[in-house]
Amino acid sequence: MYLGLDIGTSGVKAILLDGTFAEIGAAHAALTVSRPAPGWSEQDPDSWITACESAIGELATAQPDAMAALRGIGLSGHMHGATLLDASDRPLRPCILWNDGRSAAQCAELEGKADFRGIGGNIVMAGFTAPKLLWVAQNEPGIFARTAKVLLPKDYVRLWLTGDHVSEMSDAAGTLWLDVKRRDWSDELLAATGLSRGHMPALVEGSAVSGTLRAELAQRWGVPQVPVAGGGGDNAATACGMGIVAPGTGFLSLGTSGVLFAATDSFAPNTQDAVHAFCHAVPDTWHQMGVFLSATDGLTWLSEIAGRPVADLAGLLPAQVTAPARAGFLPYLSGERTPHNDPGATAAFWGVTRGTGLPDLVQSVMEGVAMAFADCDRAMRAAGSEMDAAYVVGGGARSDQWLQIIAAVTGLTLLKPRSGDLGAALGAARLAAACAEGEVSDRIFAAPEIAGEVAPDPNLSARYAEKYDVFRRAYPQLRSLH
Repeated sequence: MYLGLDIGTSGVKAILLDGTFAEIGAAHAALTVSRPAPGWSEQDPDSWITACESAIGELATAQPDAMAALRGIGLSGHMHGATLLDASDRPLRPCILWNDGRSAAQCAELEGKADFRGIGGNIVMAGFTAPKLLWVAQNEPGIFARTAKVLLPKDYVRLWLTGDHVSEMSDAAGTLWLDVKRRDWSDELLAATGLSRGHMPALVEGSAVSGTLRAELAQRWGVPQVPVAGGGGDNAATACGMGIVAPGTGFLSLGTSGVLFAATDSFAPNTQDAVHAFCHAVPDTWHQMGVFLSATDGLTWLSEIAGRPVADLAGLLPAQVTAPARAGFLPYLSGERTPHNDPGATAAFWGVTRGTGLPDLVQSVMEGVAMAFADCDRAMRAAGSEMDAAYVVGGGARSDQWLQIIAAVTGLTLLKPRSGDLGAALGAARLAAACAEGEVSDRIFAAPEIAGEVAPDPNLSARYAEKYDVFRRAYPQLRSLH
């Protein structure tokens, strides 16, 4: 039996797998986010412990025999969070989360202090951990001076589980303090933020042992003192749950935001186009991510304006999309990451006439999202990605028409997994299995069964090529008006 824990922003999920990696139990405990000022986003680190206690306790009550046969625990969690601990391992302040924007002013300062792009493989953005620490140093110097350790969210949970300060490569890469190619902390990048290796946890691979479950907790839950795997950041763990641990494979997440993920066999950054280049959660593997901030959220926004449920809007399109919409859409409702790295980017329709109806607007929103995915794919290919097919996950994947459009615009064949739950908790449990069994194998990281695939329609792809060219010109033209 293997237990996977995913510390999400809105809740903790615990999943229990048997020896064939079938789910035999799951539990969830909710979390809340505090927003004490505009653009701020914080969470109490001890609330993660309370939520884990609740979720694991629920599994222990419901599945006592399975928990007694536990062989390993794996961890995943939201990335980039700054959890500052004093010398007694107590949090000095609430954790500053991934979606907190207060450190925007510190980003340019850090870019001028060290080679974050070359060593860290990424543009310095407010979402990452390093600028958050510079903000604390400049705005809360007393707290900064007392900071003995900086941990990521899942690694604070690990400290509770094992008593050890440990992180792993995929999550550590999201701090901007890791030498991503060498898979080790960078003294240069740490010094730029006023920190040293002494402030950092030890590093292991995601499939390696990071510590052993404390006897007190093992006794409480009726489990052996099992190893706790390194685990992975949420996207890397999600990839592990889908068996994406080798180059040439990836996933496309059509959720509130859009993510295109590709595994690589080397460090392959492209900071010019705001591609994220991180370590993967398994040894000798890295990954690229293209990210944009409004995917299904674009259709949600339109539904609120139209006063129609999202499902109703999607139903306005024909079952088979045969031509582009007459209108076009830039999907930058909340700024943009890949490829523009422009938090001030805005959305826009073009080509709207008196004859434009709601179905045209719905399809144009879907097409704008598809073209944002094409931008991500283009930027990742510029850094060496060779992905031709991707598993598709997220709420938007329920729309066959949207998948037809994305396939035609990007040229990717989209694979629809039969299982509905392929999240980070599953990947964390698989990493626990790899840790307990001492191997990273196809058996442990098996690809999901495919319910169907959506291949690009050559005729529709040809018709979208011209519209995509207009899309790519639209952003700089709109930006010039601001």
